[in-house]
Amino acid sequence: MKEIFYIPGKRKKKNLKVAAYCRVSTKEESQHGSIESQALYYEQLINENPDWILSGIYVDYGSGLRRKGRISLEQMIEDVCNGKIDYIITKSLSRFSRNTVDALEIIRLLRGRRVAMYFENENINTLEQVSEMELAIRCALAQEESRNMSENTTWGYKRKFERGDYFVNYKRFMGYRCENGNLEIIPEEAKTIRMIFDMYLIGKTLNQIKEELEKENIKTATGKDNWSPYVIHKMLKNEKYAGCTLMQKTYCPNFITGVRKINRGEVNQYFMEDTHPAIISKETYDQVQEEMKRRERIIYKADGTKEICNKAYSGKYLFSNLLVCGYCGASYRRRTERGKVVWRCATRIEKGKAACNDSVTVNEDQSKIFLANVVCDGCYDEEMVKARVSIIKIFEDRLEIFDKDGNVI
Repeated sequence: MKEIFYIPGKRKKKNLKVAAYCRVSTKEESQHGSIESQALYYEQLINENPDWILSGIYVDYGSGLRRKGRISLEQMIEDVCNGKIDYIITKSLSRFSRNTVDALEIIRLLRGRRVAMYFENENINTLEQVSEMELAIRCALAQEESRNMSENTTWGYKRKFERGDYFVNYKRFMGYRCENGNLEIIPEEAKTIRMIFDMYLIGKTLNQIKEELEKENIKTATGKDNWSPYVIHKMLKNEKYAGCTLMQKTYCPNFITGVRKINRGEVNQYFMEDTHPAIISKETYDQVQEEMKRRERIIYKADGTKEICNKAYSGKYLFSNLLVCGYCGASYRRRTERGKVVWRCATRIEKGKAACNDSVTVNEDQSKIFLANVVCDGCYDEEMVKARVSIIKIFEDRLEIFDKDGNVI
């Protein structure tokens, strides 16, 4: 007969290193009391238990939908991995995370290190007999609650826009200050704004305007001495200087990521006139917009002469309007080869290698990295490239990038 030996499980060790996690959505003053009360409550709770040792109180301000930006959460996970925490207490699953994937990923990591997380409201200990399905359902409910709140907020804003209400979501920008939700003109800065619009209308380029502002020792809205052509371009397109407001210039397609994108017609926009005092007239603003469109249609031919193109930038691929062969002057065309996007001389594609023997194939990703470093201050921005670059000539050993004045960048 087989002998069976009973080996009892180890008792829960005393002096558990216990931490608490607290979170509120924003840093608004009304929520400071809430987070302080939570932290004080957990500090007392842990210290009053003779078998527990306070390992830390981790506090975050931010959305529960995203781990990004929640510094204390990441620090707590790092401390778990370093063996500094045995047990974590938090108020509820929704306070911990409103993202189902993130929540389950973290809980699995904690379970793998035999670290329990206790949710007070749900009375759940993640190391006890609770199925992952139950956790997933509860996390999904918290995520769905956030989705409903997001949709309700968006719906509320749309109704306000339809009534003509508008919002100023910044403290100040060049030419204005915000006082009690209303824009007020700053006279000295308004002179600079009018100067920029006037210089553009008499034919000066963005770089020439930049040089003139720096020559006059005029500082930017942030107090810097050096101006950026890209910033000047954005100022010239800002309808607020004409006393108007365009709402929903950007939108958020995914409430979980929270990443905002430029609205190119995906959602409705709301244009409101006379919402605040104007620095320039509507006529001046419209003239500048027409001049910008005219300049965008200027292209440079292979012999260096200029002509007006009948169409503006391609709505699909920016490089279709920028890349030209430095040898034959033909435009470059987009192709996909072995899973990579490349651009080739149209002459070579249509007539063969012999027709333009020196032309080279350009890798799109590498070109964007190059433009990011040379044109976009380190981070590729298509709008910035549009504002600064008129044409890019492709040679075997180099790229020649021309600005709106025809100068090589």
